[in-house]
Amino acid sequence: MNTVLLLVASNLFMTTAWYWHLKSHSLPLLGIIAISWLIALPEYCLAVPANRLGHIAFGGTYTAPQLKILQEGIALLVFLGFTLAVLKEVPRWTDIAGMGLIVAGLAVSLGARA
Repeated sequence: MNTVLLLVASNLFMTTAWYWHLKSHSLPLLGIIAISWLIALPEYCLAVPANRLGHIAFGGTYTAPQLKILQEGIALLVFLGFTLAVLKEVPRWTDIAGMGLIVAGLAVSLGARA
């Protein structure tokens, strides 16, 4: 569970770093890049321990591919909340369908624990 919580926190930072500037039209691109890097730094400080704690080589329950797919599923859910709450955009049904297929891939990957 620590792995999942760290990945959720990590994705909150990364989603903010990647997309917050879509609401801001006043900053120059270099300023946006610099601020995004500062926001992304805590993301790395959370993602690296999450992957280390979660990996089977360090006593976790996930393989590296499972960790990556888990991270992508969490990233989609975090992004969906961000786009609705912050950007005030409603995804199209095709966007939701595409996200659903990725989440289905997550279920397939994590369901196969062999």
